[in-house]
Amino acid sequence: MTNWNSALWLGVLGIMPLASASPLGLSEPSAPPTASHPASLPHTPFTGTPTTTGALTASSIGTGIVESASVAPAETTYVSDGELQNAEPAPYVPAGGVGTEGQIPVYNAKSDFDYESLALALYQEWIELDLFQDGLRRFSAKDFEDAGLNAADRDLIAFMAEQEVGHATLISNMLGADAPKQCQYDYPYTNVQEYLDFCQKLTRFGESGVYGFLGHLDSREAATLLTQSITTEARQQMIFRQFEGLFPMPVWFEVGVPQSWAWTLLAPYISSCPADQTRLVWQNFPALWIENQPTLANAGKHNNGTAFNNTLSPGTNVAKSSSKENPNSKNGASGASVTPEGYSPLSFPGRRVDLRWEEPGKAVGPNNSYVTSTQAGEAKFVAWASQLNLTYTPLLGINGSSGYTIQPDMETYEGDPAVNGTMFIAITDSDIFLTPFNLSMINTHVVAGPALYQAD
Repeated sequence: MTNWNSALWLGVLGIMPLASASPLGLSEPSAPPTASHPASLPHTPFTGTPTTTGALTASSIGTGIVESASVAPAETTYVSDGELQNAEPAPYVPAGGVGTEGQIPVYNAKSDFDYESLALALYQEWIELDLFQDGLRRFSAKDFEDAGLNAADRDLIAFMAEQEVGHATLISNMLGADAPKQCQYDYPYTNVQEYLDFCQKLTRFGESGVYGFLGHLDSREAATLLTQSITTEARQQMIFRQFEGLFPMPVWFEVGVPQSWAWTLLAPYISSCPADQTRLVWQNFPALWIENQPTLANAGKHNNGTAFNNTLSPGTNVAKSSSKENPNSKNGASGASVTPEGYSPLSFPGRRVDLRWEEPGKAVGPNNSYVTSTQAGEAKFVAWASQLNLTYTPLLGINGSSGYTIQPDMETYEGDPAVNGTMFIAITDSDIFLTPFNLSMINTHVVAGPALYQAD
């Protein structure tokens, strides 16, 4: 690789070239700078008047994307018998693959889809950086200790914030000079228990929101780097589950959701952004409340053991907590135990789930400049997106913008309950058949949601 090509590759990544040789003749590495971000900002709601309203739109918009009625023949012609079907381009190299023919990788956006997806991921990294720091500033060491977290646990949260600096820098470098900057945020939590629940839910939709678009990016190079950052976020989500006293990983597969689902969940907690901030194209759906969200304090109990109106805000549906203490911690021990003793699932098949949703047209997000909308018809079903499954249950007892459904009894594979972990539900107008790779086709059928259902 020539020096010019090395500079191109390194510059896109934001990596600085090696410094001049030292007196010993060794090159001394000079680390690249991180993306700039404010040390601290107010955490208050937006009170001004938006100067721009609505999602980013192009000068021309098509009438819609229609799902193909059949599978293209070329999709099923490869003979999968374990033998090589084509000549090898080089020793020990099978034919096929993308970007495997000696091309120089360029780590950037290669389409509007790439840019808008990466920009959404950057919005997510920025809020996580602020969130992790905010909890450490807002709550005292004693507050954390009462919740079962010691000094080492707090240090881990601080390190997670450092990880987010790296993630934000990586995506900013791939997007270029107009990459979104850090905003101001407004969070609903009032104590450490609520903070931990908010963190584990925010990292859940941050992780799942990337899984939903990762395989669709035109830039395979960007997808490679984003994979290397989102796997760290997966570990963060698991750690916050442990901090909260939840079983760390009760699923066999992690679900991916559409970008508009992630943006719907994220936007309400952004109060304001810089005036010249990059806007997003993604839809904001009407918010969905889970009236009787399962909680650790009422694990496995029927509705008479779970209070109604027990969450702080729609979407994330973070459980209210009147206690500073972690219900799973014992004798002040850390809530970060790898596997809690005597753990019971939080919900169960056949459980009634009461729901309430907002009407479209509400101003949300940065500077109240986005507006919730839906293209769907009448509310009829509840979609359950978890692991590899998309399953529907009837929406019952509909009364205006409220109703209920019954938690389904289903398995991903035998022995793996599909409704598990921190998962997603949405109100839809139909039960259209979809699978993980084309799940975004559900968007035109979403009446409200998604909401995070704390199944386990």
